[in-house]
Amino acid sequence: MALSAFAVMMGMGIIAPLMPLYAESMGASGLWLGIIFSSYSLSRLIFVPLMGKISDKKGRKKIIGSGLLLYSIFSLAYVFATNEYLLTLVRFLQGFASAMTLPIIMAFIGDMSPKGQEGRFMGYFNVSRFLGMGMGPLLGGALNDSYGINSAFYALSALSALAFLFTLFFLQEEEVFLKSPKEKPQSSFKKLLQVKVMRGLLIFRFVSALGRGSILSFLAIYAFSFGITAFQVGIILTVNIVFLSFLQIPFGKMADKYSKLKIIMVGGAITVISLMLMPLTGNFYLLLLLNVLWGTGRAMGIPATTAINTIIGRKYGMGSAMGLFMAAMSAGMVVAPLISGLLMQTIGIKFVFYFAGFATLTGVMIFYFQVKGANLNTLAYPTSSQLPTPEVID
Repeated sequence: MALSAFAVMMGMGIIAPLMPLYAESMGASGLWLGIIFSSYSLSRLIFVPLMGKISDKKGRKKIIGSGLLLYSIFSLAYVFATNEYLLTLVRFLQGFASAMTLPIIMAFIGDMSPKGQEGRFMGYFNVSRFLGMGMGPLLGGALNDSYGINSAFYALSALSALAFLFTLFFLQEEEVFLKSPKEKPQSSFKKLLQVKVMRGLLIFRFVSALGRGSILSFLAIYAFSFGITAFQVGIILTVNIVFLSFLQIPFGKMADKYSKLKIIMVGGAITVISLMLMPLTGNFYLLLLLNVLWGTGRAMGIPATTAINTIIGRKYGMGSAMGLFMAAMSAGMVVAPLISGLLMQTIGIKFVFYFAGFATLTGVMIFYFQVKGANLNTLAYPTSSQLPTPEVID
């Protein structure tokens, strides 16, 4: 699973700094850039919860394998997308394939996590996926500068195909999914949404994704405006995510041992500060430094939030919980490029960064007031004689 996630995320990272340039070369406006980026997340928003629920009933391996194969095929379609309409369609189809891969892989890891070690296991797993994402932009920038943008799409397809082979030959379905339907884990969106902590987590995930989606969509264009090259943008994104990757392990262990809420709040504050300062930069080194700070802030919050989601998913269906968790992020990623595209087109690209910082701050505060008072480390561990209702858990 770690190898598959690494390959897929590296493939995604390869085209991250290049997609805005590819779309602009077709004459896409700021608004169309937003639509193109949003189509991918819109597709994930629609299909991720459905695939998560299906995986709770039918098993993980078939869905993961099918998604990786489709991802490889759709990645080649970028080469034939000659206008913004076709590019939007390809992004939507790739989002569908993505809905069958990473969220289900995360559910698989959640199933494996021992009680009380959710942060540690998710932290180790997150190293593989974020490290892949971090190495991708550097490789993508180098491929674009040396061989042209189509080479990045070929690389994306090849890496996805490699991940498919990993899954096909090395992944074994969990024993629970080989049993009778009555013995399989039960999942329920309704029960999940009755848990106040889950609602707070989803709101936080959505609002913070507004900030992340805005930066990922328009950081390259902002950097190019003062002379930074595609390769240097690749370095910035790579360093950001490398910090994010390797800090997952210590912060994952910390999330199991200390207050998850305090860790998320501190990480959120660091993230907000770094985003608000980015539009004040005008050179490569300052932008690189702030991206390191941004990556560190995000690294604090990710293991804690995924650990909370894993604890809840163990009771109400891991695939469904991961599906809703990823869908909330996708919803934010749908809205973010549209708002950011309008901001860039009307009042300037620097306001994209201010919007991202304000959105992240809003998400952190909403999360705090939603989950304040809950014991996030023991949320799903009542004794069998004291099994509470969702309201009592809150």
